[in-house]
Amino acid sequence: MQKTHAPIGMFDSGIGGTSIFKEIHKLLPLEQVIYLADSKNAPYGAKSQQEIINLSIKNTELLLEMGAKIIVVACNTATTNAIKVLREKYSTPIVGIEPAIKPAALNSKNKTIGILATKGTLASELFIKTSDLYTRSTKVIEVVGEGLVPLIETGDLQQPALKQLVKELVSPMLKENIDYLVLGCSHYPYLMPILKEIVPPYVQIIDSGRAAAQQTKNLLEKLNLLRQDRGEKCIFFSNKNPRIIEEILQSEERFLVGYKDF
Repeated sequence: MQKTHAPIGMFDSGIGGTSIFKEIHKLLPLEQVIYLADSKNAPYGAKSQQEIINLSIKNTELLLEMGAKIIVVACNTATTNAIKVLREKYSTPIVGIEPAIKPAALNSKNKTIGILATKGTLASELFIKTSDLYTRSTKVIEVVGEGLVPLIETGDLQQPALKQLVKELVSPMLKENIDYLVLGCSHYPYLMPILKEIVPPYVQIIDSGRAAAQQTKNLLEKLNLLRQDRGEKCIFFSNKNPRIIEEILQSEERFLVGYKDF
């Protein structure tokens, strides 16, 4: 196989990283993607850093065995806790996703922003370092999205329990008059319909999907690895419930979705 024809490898703690996949597929429609949904071990956000590193290594090695030319860590918690180890361990280029703190802090007129993320992301050294760098003159309201990932993983994005939990988590931020809400977990873009009902229109809601897609494209261009013709179908493996991925992708284009024990 020519290296340009090799797939992009992606992994997440479950279905959330499909929000990143959609941005990558939009920007790079010719590329084949192999995606691992490690739903069996979701959520990563409540695990220790060493557990997150071990799971990230497991997922990365499986994708490399499948011939991935680049790895996209489509999980904020895995990125902020494990990407340094992954980049030291493997020569394959690795793209991560971090909460979009920088654009939120630089563009906030109220100088007050909210960040909704997992405990693992907010406590990570990389997140704290980035936050300290860009938010010195900005008030940051950090909220742990406790319980959100398991509810999103069910695939029922309109369930009353999910709506109620989102309302409870976002309320403290709105009381502080935020004008930017940063979604610091790749699962959270699937909350957008609920958030738009709760959050005033003047609050900008941002995530990392588009930036991750652009970085993936930039790296592939730099390394002359961009595919010039349409590749094979994108493949999604779940180690728990593939049906939920099929439902959440809701695409007219046929993707291959299946179960894999990993």
